[in-house]
Amino acid sequence: MTVPGVGGRPRKYKSPEEMQIAIDDYFNTCDKQSKPYLITGLALHLGFTSRADLINYEGYSPEFYNTIKKAKSRVEAYCESKIFANNPAGAIFALKNYGWRDRQEVDLAADVDAQINVKFVPSTEDD
Repeated sequence: MTVPGVGGRPRKYKSPEEMQIAIDDYFNTCDKQSKPYLITGLALHLGFTSRADLINYEGYSPEFYNTIKKAKSRVEAYCESKIFANNPAGAIFALKNYGWRDRQEVDLAADVDAQINVKFVPSTEDD
């Protein structure tokens, strides 16, 4: 992959429109085969070797950025919809990878005026 003005391999896609055709093919293939939408699946379908390579491709231009971001958002929306179906653990895990997070808040405030009552019981010889 080549960043404009820098040497290296040529781009996989000459234009965002060309890439969009391949992205649409990925989603159509998933729908026909009843397969889930996956970022890594999208990356492999587009000819990249990893999810990271797809994400790096976003940096070529605002047009590629928007095209890839929209496709990734479609995968994220799919995962969000799975939160409400069957076992949501996998979708929750995926959403955390997209930057979502769950947060627990714990209030550790204590009442400093609380009383502690201690009762001493005499010992017996049997103890």
